[in-house]
Amino acid sequence: MAYLLSSQKNKSLKHVAICFMMLITLITTNNLFAQITSDTSQKFTAIGTSKIWGIVDGIAIESLVQSPSSAKTPLQVACVFEYTEDDIYKSPPALPATLNGMVHVDKELNGLITDIRKSGKFKGHAFETLLIVPPPGTIAAEKLLLIGLGDRNKFNADLMTEIGAVALREALNLGVDSFAFASDLKDAGIDSPTALVAGNVAKGIIQAYRTQEYLKSKNMAEYKPISKVMLLAGPAFFTTAGEGIKEAIATINN
Repeated sequence: MAYLLSSQKNKSLKHVAICFMMLITLITTNNLFAQITSDTSQKFTAIGTSKIWGIVDGIAIESLVQSPSSAKTPLQVACVFEYTEDDIYKSPPALPATLNGMVHVDKELNGLITDIRKSGKFKGHAFETLLIVPPPGTIAAEKLLLIGLGDRNKFNADLMTEIGAVALREALNLGVDSFAFASDLKDAGIDSPTALVAGNVAKGIIQAYRTQEYLKSKNMAEYKPISKVMLLAGPAFFTTAGEGIKEAIATINN
């Protein structure tokens, strides 16, 4: 029977450890790639690319490839789940930091988003809202509105219709004439159906606006009209999100 010398054993163990780490890295990379490409086969769209997919009741529904930390708008809406440890930073399943819009916002605000979520000051329950006025020199938006999505394990894309409605009503209450919306689902590690989510958000926004228009026709509501809504999308999801928005607009107009 052959026996390995101590030095040989150490080399063998190091070899096994290296192979194991390479395997873990490969699995992690594949999982991340699968998340990014699970509902889109397109190439990455350049940051800053935008397109208006339709105009409904005077509102231009636009999609924009931009981080919620960088979009210039009177009001940036961003969505977050109930807090779990390092949820937006743990990649995968969350998007890597370079592509993660919520990480960008958190860092620009010196960790405020993580702080208020982790401490329970903002619990992120479904439809819960919190308005933040960012200091100059941080994010590009004049105001930041957080909307809670509830328990990530119970997420359903249908929720986003009402989330869109909440965003619209809060925007009217704040008197802005436009706003940007970021669902931030993939930032949080949720492999959501991009087209359906974007379409549901657009649908919720338009339906809620039409309710306000109806009330205004009865002299029971006053508000500043909304002229544009920018639905933010990551570089890999611009076209897919746009298809969902376009379909939602067609459905509503019919």
